[in-house]
Amino acid sequence: MSDTRWKGRDDAAESGDTRRLHQIVRTESTGYGAGDAVLLGFASDAGVRRNHGRPGAAKGPDAIRRMLANLPAHDLERFWDAGDVTCEGDALEEAQHTQGRKVAAALGAGARPVTLGGGHEVAWSSFQGLAAHLEEEGGAPPRILIVNLDAHFDLRSSRPGSSGTPFDQILEYGRDHGLPVRYACLGVSRLGNTKGLYDHARALGVFYVEDTDMQERHLSERLQQLDVLLAEADLVYLTIDLDVLPAGVAPGVSAPAAFGVPMSVVEACVLAVKRSGKLRLADIAEMNPDHDIDQHTARAAARLVWHLLRP
Repeated sequence: MSDTRWKGRDDAAESGDTRRLHQIVRTESTGYGAGDAVLLGFASDAGVRRNHGRPGAAKGPDAIRRMLANLPAHDLERFWDAGDVTCEGDALEEAQHTQGRKVAAALGAGARPVTLGGGHEVAWSSFQGLAAHLEEEGGAPPRILIVNLDAHFDLRSSRPGSSGTPFDQILEYGRDHGLPVRYACLGVSRLGNTKGLYDHARALGVFYVEDTDMQERHLSERLQQLDVLLAEADLVYLTIDLDVLPAGVAPGVSAPAAFGVPMSVVEACVLAVKRSGKLRLADIAEMNPDHDIDQHTARAAARLVWHLLRP
């Protein structure tokens, strides 16, 4: 691990609990157990390049770590940073498979994996890990809910896979393997998705809400809908594409949003998923420090990850 990733202020001379995340992180790839939060970096630009986006997301995991490092620990006693899987060149499928094995190992240990991306191709690797873990567990297949906070459906059916295809790949896998998967995409931008993608989403039975209906005045209704979806699921995979946020909040992404969903609404949805007790894994995607402004995007990402790390 680079020494620069987990550095921060030391307030030991002050009274009370002054711990910060850089003081409680364990930078080993093993040793975590039931209930422990584990960060898994996925340093990849390959999917974004394939999807004709602007690269830079491979640097995202470290940018988020640096913003996390100085945040106060509060009631979090410890967490692990198990390092990165790095996609070399265009070897995306190999990197996704490797990342999937790390996710499966964390789930098998009873830990709470939170993956830092990287492009949204990270979702296919996250799901591969979940599917492998469920196969290892055996038993009746659970009802899986995917909650994606995103301006884009990422349901492109073209192959090879990219940052625009992961949820089509996931739903295809579910159909082929008898795994019941419900996909909910919250924050969809009508200006960021073609009519063909809307038609494809409807054909696949995707639950979606557009960004114009994800503003603060809609929050109560959205949380009620989310609660219904959560009640119908056995487990939840939460994925956050930072381009769901307005460009003023998250400029450092592959495709900045002209409108977007307020941070307060995104955070409320994240916390609702956590409160359900059904969250098994989460990831955050499209952090692109090459295009960030005064670390706005990294700070937003770190705030969301901080919530996910806490018990």
